[in-house]
Amino acid sequence: MLRLHGIVGQSDDPAFKAVLHQLEHSDGIELLFVPPSDAGRKRFRLTTDRGTDCAVSLDRDEDLSDGAVLYVDPARAIIARFGEQEVWRLKPRDQATALKLGWNAGNLHWRVRFEDDCLTILLDAPLHTYRARVLSLLEDGDVEELGDV
Repeated sequence: MLRLHGIVGQSDDPAFKAVLHQLEHSDGIELLFVPPSDAGRKRFRLTTDRGTDCAVSLDRDEDLSDGAVLYVDPARAIIARFGEQEVWRLKPRDQATALKLGWNAGNLHWRVRFEDDCLTILLDAPLHTYRARVLSLLEDGDVEELGDV
């Protein structure tokens, strides 16, 4: 268990932009999704999207906000996000299309999970930015969108 005390900063703060950008390229960003029921609490325990068990404690005068940086070191950063992780599920038509889709996801550094014969993309930005990158596969019918985001 990783103990996190206090808020280090905000992810949109210019002082953190360069550090977080570098960590993003080395796959070092972990997101801690805080459900609405825990948003106002000063102490809680949650697991990041990468499986790190975190015990969070805040001072009385600190309020957690979306994008709060809770931890940063040379190898990783943990950032708070409010709500549930949004996902986009895609099912490729065949193996060749699965390779194309996988290449796109890897080349674009998308965070993904493999579930049966589907690719589940963990969204960090609006869906339309992801769709635009694989639009030709969607329009040609090579990839099917499953379920709601």
